[in-house]
Amino acid sequence: MDKFWLHIPLENMNERQWESLCDGCGKCCLEKIEDIDTGEVYTSAISCRLLDPDTCRCSSYEKRFKYMEDCIKITPKKVYEIKWLPKTCAYRLIKEKKDLPAWHPLITGRADSTITSGNSAKEFVIHPSAARGEIIEYIIDEENL
Repeated sequence: MDKFWLHIPLENMNERQWESLCDGCGKCCLEKIEDIDTGEVYTSAISCRLLDPDTCRCSSYEKRFKYMEDCIKITPKKVYEIKWLPKTCAYRLIKEKKDLPAWHPLITGRADSTITSGNSAKEFVIHPSAARGEIIEYIIDEENL
C-alpha cells in the first residue's frame, strides 16, 4: 500500500487522495459554539441535519453547501486555520506530521472501520430534531473528539 499521506503534502494531493483521507467519523459535522470572550470552540453532540447517524456520513455530500449554508469545506488552507478539527482527523494528523491511526479505512481497507473501532460520533450523536433545550447542554468532552 502506498502511504501517500506520508510523502505528499496536503496542498499537493489530488481530489481522490484528499477525499480518501476523511475517515467518516462524523465529528466535523457536529454543531459547535464559540465563547465570544475567549474564542474557545466547544463541540456539541448535536449533528448537522444532513449527517446520517448510522453511517456518520453526509446524506447529501455533493449538495451539502446548497442545503447547509454554514457547512465548511475542509481545504488544505482551512486545515491550518481551523482549531476544532478532531484530534484523530487525518487532515489534522498529517498537518502535525503524524501517521494515520491503525483503524483508519486507508489502513484497514474497510470503509466501516472508524465506526467499528469506536472512533466515530455514532455512539453519542443526536439529530437536531431530537435535541431538547440549549446547545450548551449537549457539549461533549474533548476526550470524545
